[in-house]
Amino acid sequence: MTTLLTLGPLLYHWPAEAWRDFYFRIADEAPVASVCMGEVVCPKRAPFTFPLYEEVIERLQAAGKEVVLSTPALITDHRDLALVKDAVELGAGLVEANDVAALPLLTGKPHVIGPYINVYNESTLARMAADGAVRVTLPAELPAASIGKLAEQDSAAIGMPEIGMPMIEIQVFGRWPLAISARCYHARAYERSKDGCLYACGEDPDGLPVETLDDEPFLVVNGVQTQSASYGCLLNELDLLKACGVRRFRLSPQTIGMIEVARLFRDRLDGRIDREEASVALRQLAGHTALSNGFFHGREGAQFV
Repeated sequence: MTTLLTLGPLLYHWPAEAWRDFYFRIADEAPVASVCMGEVVCPKRAPFTFPLYEEVIERLQAAGKEVVLSTPALITDHRDLALVKDAVELGAGLVEANDVAALPLLTGKPHVIGPYINVYNESTLARMAADGAVRVTLPAELPAASIGKLAEQDSAAIGMPEIGMPMIEIQVFGRWPLAISARCYHARAYERSKDGCLYACGEDPDGLPVETLDDEPFLVVNGVQTQSASYGCLLNELDLLKACGVRRFRLSPQTIGMIEVARLFRDRLDGRIDREEASVALRQLAGHTALSNGFFHGREGAQFV
């Protein structure tokens, strides 16, 4: 079974040049088939990187990568929706919807459903297929049994033989996305208002750690987004996912060496490295950041089983 790696969108507010150079390196060095780019967390950040889209897309496509344009996870007004329209009009590749408000602009066109839209059952998957979704990245909190049920679905099983079902994609590395809010806790942590944030999120290129009163890692704040403190990691579960029929695997960018992470997952998927050796190598790359896979095993998400 052919397996493919996707690099999810960069969720943090990096300097524009660093953002561009990161994608240039991905184009030249990372063994990923698809690359998502676009502002998912805060539309206020979009003007910093949008002028660089053309050269980044050209570099990625020249390297044989599929480009997916990701759109905001929270659409609250016409300005946010304008980012979806811009992605559609750019025509550079598939557009990824992360808020149901984007779907009317994509219905009838091939598109991708991101992990911020709740796809929990077969009926929802069928509806997405009917509207043109060709790929669905399932929410991070789904356990193995639910992933298996959705991955095994085909058009005949739900009485829709005329429609091909979307390909299931699973995030297998990177902080779990937990919540998105209209409030910006990142700005508040720096004693700024949301409107006057001065892009506080740019101070923390891998997110702002939040600890408990006992000084234990708890969450990470990224602008208006809340993430896990740990790096989600399903490296040990790749064989189980493949057995379920999953063929696409998503890596969410962090400040660690993502080229090395991509190579590690590619080698593991291809059987060039065993599970134990891969786990040791990934823990070294993650440094002091814990790994977690609890959601997959029906446990608390922060746990590592």
